[in-house]
Amino acid sequence: MSTIHPEPELAPRRRPSRRGEPTWELGVDAPRQGAWTEEDYLALDSNRLIEFTDGILEFLPMPKLSHARISRFVSDLLRRHVETRQLGEVFWAPVSVRLRSGKLREPDVFFLRTGHPRTADVPDGADLVIEIVSPDAQSRKRDFEEKRVEYAESGIPEYWIVDPETETITVLTLLKGATEYEVSSESKAGDVAASILLPGFVVDVTACFAAGKG
Repeated sequence: MSTIHPEPELAPRRRPSRRGEPTWELGVDAPRQGAWTEEDYLALDSNRLIEFTDGILEFLPMPKLSHARISRFVSDLLRRHVETRQLGEVFWAPVSVRLRSGKLREPDVFFLRTGHPRTADVPDGADLVIEIVSPDAQSRKRDFEEKRVEYAESGIPEYWIVDPETETITVLTLLKGATEYEVSSESKAGDVAASILLPGFVVDVTACFAAGKG
């Protein structure tokens, strides 16, 4: 008599898919992790926040209301500053930015000067990027460590880290010829965070995080 064995589990869905595995998050018909091309990534039809590194998709947590409110507050301020002076354009996730071949990120907010280079409707780098930090440990590591290195290596002149947990806005600047950021300012409640790249662009820290609380 034959024995019927249960079907094996298709995927450890409680953890991110790994290189060489099917991309569980999108279904078994998607390319395996490590086999994605930039063209595959850019052709994705998804409302999820997804970034791309050397053939692997990275699935970011969906933003909470507080995150979205802060993003709207900061992007509205930046957009008004840029548009009234006709300096360029402001965009927000899920628009992708190419940091290098094989590496695309989706900053929460970013600014492109007029004439900033683009390839196939994807900008190569940016002039200023802003990330609002999500509370989980992986997101904090990504924004404070990984993206700090990546954005500097790609030559982005200014990087803002907006941290709701500590209610701090850190402005990082890239000096000419440098490959690592320097801290321009770390601003807390009662302070104003100011851009070096865009003189006159400032964010009231207290108002920023109050906006996040609705």
